[in-house]
Amino acid sequence: MFNPPADPRRASLAIALGANLGDPVATFTAVRPLLAAELEAWAGVRLQLSWSPRFRTQPVGGPSGQPPYLNAVLLARFAAASVPADRWPDPTRLLARLLWLEAAFGRERRERWGPRRLDLDLLWCGDRTCRSPELVLPHPRLGERAFVLAPLAAIDPEQRLPAAAAGPAASVAEALAALPERPGEPPPLALAGGPGWPEGP
Repeated sequence: MFNPPADPRRASLAIALGANLGDPVATFTAVRPLLAAELEAWAGVRLQLSWSPRFRTQPVGGPSGQPPYLNAVLLARFAAASVPADRWPDPTRLLARLLWLEAAFGRERRERWGPRRLDLDLLWCGDRTCRSPELVLPHPRLGERAFVLAPLAAIDPEQRLPAAAAGPAASVAEALAALPERPGEPPPLALAGGPGWPEGP
């Protein structure tokens, strides 16, 4: 069951990108315009899209011996202030578009948290909530993952997290600062911008 957004400040949507197989840099560059087009086609209105820098991160969970990940986040807001905060369409339809893009780039689901050519996770969609086998909103581990919070903080450290994912923290910056240190795990490293992905630290 979906619930409409209750707080206009949270009339935003976020998608996390990750990859650690093949050529993640080339994958990110190629999928970026496709993801933007799919998102706006689903929303049916013009969106303000903010892309984070790309981050190099260490794998969290899953099988050992995985190569490092490339991670980033896309934050979307309505471009027109007149669009109601509850205008977001059904998130399950967006999920179908994200899964199609993953498959188009060779994603194979063999094991939980295993290596992948492309991972696209819907983190939140306004204040909509959902619990189904296919989709949980907001993302259940959103407030626990530095590889998601660091890119979000690079876009807007004051962005408010959905209440269900924020815990004691209200903003992305607060959630990132509250994460415990993981011994031997370097923090996410922001990479310089380049062709097809100009955002940098």
